[in-house]
Amino acid sequence: MSNNPASLFSQPISRRAALKLFGVGGVAGLIGYSRFSKPEPNIFQKDTLELPRRLSQPKSVVVVGGGLAGLATAYELSQRGFVVTLVERSPQLGGKIASWPIQVGDDQLMMEHGFHGFFPQYYNLKSLVDELSISDNFLSLDSYAVVYKGDQYGPEIFRPNHSAFPWNVVDLAIASPNMLNWGLNLTKKAHWEVFREITSFNPQKTYQRLDHLSVADWIKNDFPRGLYDLYFLPFAKSSLNSPDVLSAGELMQFFHFYFFGNPEGLAFEGTKQDMGTSLVQPIANSIVAKGGQILTDTTISQVHWHEGKVESLTYQEGSGGSSVPFWVSRNDSLSSPMDHGAPEVPSAPTFYGAGDQVYATISHTSEAISLTCTHQGCTVHQEANGEFHCPCHGAVFSAEGKVLRGPAQRDLPRFKVAKRKKTVAQDEVQLIATTQSTSPLPSPSAKTLTADYYVFAADVPGIKQLFNLSTGEVDSKVNEQVQKLAVADPFAVARFWFDRDFPWEYSHFTSLSGYRLTDSISLYHRIQTDYKEWAERTGGSVVELHAYCYKEKEFPTQQSILATFQQELYDIVPDLQNATLLHRELVNQKNFAGFPPNSYANRPGTSTTIPNLLFAGDWVKMPFPCGLMERAVSSGLLAANTLIQQEGLQRRTLFTVMPEGVLSALTPTEI
Repeated sequence: MSNNPASLFSQPISRRAALKLFGVGGVAGLIGYSRFSKPEPNIFQKDTLELPRRLSQPKSVVVVGGGLAGLATAYELSQRGFVVTLVERSPQLGGKIASWPIQVGDDQLMMEHGFHGFFPQYYNLKSLVDELSISDNFLSLDSYAVVYKGDQYGPEIFRPNHSAFPWNVVDLAIASPNMLNWGLNLTKKAHWEVFREITSFNPQKTYQRLDHLSVADWIKNDFPRGLYDLYFLPFAKSSLNSPDVLSAGELMQFFHFYFFGNPEGLAFEGTKQDMGTSLVQPIANSIVAKGGQILTDTTISQVHWHEGKVESLTYQEGSGGSSVPFWVSRNDSLSSPMDHGAPEVPSAPTFYGAGDQVYATISHTSEAISLTCTHQGCTVHQEANGEFHCPCHGAVFSAEGKVLRGPAQRDLPRFKVAKRKKTVAQDEVQLIATTQSTSPLPSPSAKTLTADYYVFAADVPGIKQLFNLSTGEVDSKVNEQVQKLAVADPFAVARFWFDRDFPWEYSHFTSLSGYRLTDSISLYHRIQTDYKEWAERTGGSVVELHAYCYKEKEFPTQQSILATFQQELYDIVPDLQNATLLHRELVNQKNFAGFPPNSYANRPGTSTTIPNLLFAGDWVKMPFPCGLMERAVSSGLLAANTLIQQEGLQRRTLFTVMPEGVLSALTPTEI
């Protein structure tokens, strides 16, 4: 074998040569990892003293946000004797993993925001699953594939590995059909620095070196092209952030958590039923069983501050929640009829919002109209004749928002433009619902919540809205941190029902790379029980496509999203071109956390300078590596631990992967 380090990626290697090359034999020995013994999770937080586990005197907590972060917070605190009230704006709990019923022909099935994989290093999420005795609600998908469009790269297949670095890299190189295409030459300084970065993650050093760069800027110079195409691009987009607006430092954290610091491999589990049934409802049931109160379809209308603390919250329940004023930003990426070859229309609407919460001003009025179809939430599009058409199920509304054709039964909501605000960065309007004579909205009385502690666990748009609704003296530093939080590019999911099955040689969930829009495919008729039964009865199939972070300028309407998804599906699965499309659903949202360059230093953590307020969510700065659902759950448990410790109780033990890369001690702050 050649002594040239580049030969690692051009011919088979021995374990001894690999260890020599990586220079980490001693380091690997010191940290106790071996080729033959599965490493244990790293303990982040564990009290050494034996302390009480439950309160002797009750304390009250209001948790705002019923996604995984809020559910985890409310669960842990309710088990410890806190009187918990969980408030969620949507009718369903779960946030980004919520489920709701849909009608497909004669069948009622559950729809979600898209398939989610539960990776083996989701230690804190899995600890909740074990405590709730719901492990049987999950099934192993055994392997995970990444498939590339065209013939340049073969598919990558990831399986459970149970080997830490460097063996996971060695195993990947040996198993990869693309090993000779990695393009990594460690005799080149630039390539060596790339390798050093991905193996030496350190929360302080890495962000100091790389947080000012986007991933796209970082790879502009002499970067191994194969590594980028094969791993960096698909995994960067899996973070739900586009490479051009994702911090390179954040990507290193993501890589470390999912691969280089993770000894578990990349295979994962899915839920046997929808995630609401399999995970969300069991957590909620446990909260209620411990005396907790859960309020859904409830909107916070004011946050009252006094003497540097949150004093109380005012809220409204049910349909009256829409009467709460809210701010939305102008969106110049969205299109009007002119974009589709229609004649010039005078006074074309201005669009605000994004994803599945889009609003359009009505010409010559101080009003706006919601473009969210009242049937199942798709975004309607205005045609040249002024009508609004739903791309999902065919509902038609007049230019004033009145139902002209079903399946929608309710008119599009109308809003008054209450205020306008223009800054250097954005143009915003404040909207407030207006009563329509055809579908009057009740005007419920406002109610008040007071508590000893408050945990804000909403998504990024939600947390900003809470601070915008504040009255009294708000902590200026915390408010500034919140207002600087970014939202990622939109996320879209399309689920298709066909009258026939098809052969598929890859994993039931497969990442895809090289397509304009599609980033993954899920075969629901081979994963979830209800969909399996539907497929057995009908002989059909149910396929879901994801677009993790598409650009609105490229796909300005849901019509263009659906059309592109469908065409790319036929490219991915040619056998479906002759199948009959029975039904389709589209979910389109813009509320995932953004991690742009230069955002790490100012990102708030779970604890704040406000004595009775904590944060939780996948957007907070975490003190240990984690990502996506595990980040949300871990932040919720970390927030709960802060209150538990403050009340003199035993904190919950939290786990993570190896906190730093094995070469981090050898890497200076500046390179």
